[in-house]
Amino acid sequence: MTGLGPFWLDPNDDTSPFPDVSLALREPDGLLAIGGNLSVTRLLNAYRSGIFPWYSAGQPVLWWSPDPRSVLFPDKLQVSRSMRKELRRNAFTLTLDHAFNAVVRSCAQPRANSRGTWITPDILRAYGQLHQQGYAHSVEAWQQGKLVGGLYGVALGRIFFGESMFHTVDNASKAAFIACTGYLRRQGCVLIDCQVQSQHLDSLGAELLPRERFVQMLNVHCDAGPGPGSWKMVLIP
Repeated sequence: MTGLGPFWLDPNDDTSPFPDVSLALREPDGLLAIGGNLSVTRLLNAYRSGIFPWYSAGQPVLWWSPDPRSVLFPDKLQVSRSMRKELRRNAFTLTLDHAFNAVVRSCAQPRANSRGTWITPDILRAYGQLHQQGYAHSVEAWQQGKLVGGLYGVALGRIFFGESMFHTVDNASKAAFIACTGYLRRQGCVLIDCQVQSQHLDSLGAELLPRERFVQMLNVHCDAGPGPGSWKMVLIP
């Protein structure tokens, strides 16, 4: 049975399980639950279940699990010839966990053709707490000491859940993503969750995975591999 959501989550209870993702709505695709809170416990339970928060200021927290899911297998990363040339000329200095809060704030800036942002002050605080506990991480692209691109996400075992990226210089976010993927591959990561399909991510090798298969992979890999901790280092793509 599908499409019975959305369900209400008690904001004072962050330990109750989420409804099964198969009960998410088909339209809008993947809306599963409303309410709850953004505690570390609630967020980690969400990611382990194949669920993520996505809502606008003034709304209650909305929890999503779309089907199919946009993902990237690190071994299938596609880098264009022009992007390889860009990386070879060392256009960017690439780092991990050097400026997490600055990356999230930059991702929160309004985009072209968009009136607002889903990265609310509550999201900023919540993911800052995840970062402090070693679960959330950032990748930064710098030019002449200035932050010009990056991304952030959540790591659980051998899965990385990408949340958002930004750039103020062409190719900066792509360079950050490529460097991040290389790092994750070396660490034994088996899957990067891209959440929702986009042309930008498709160009890098993202593909659609049925939600059932996605959740099966989470069940196997979220509690395997490295635990939480700092990733702070300078990267070589």
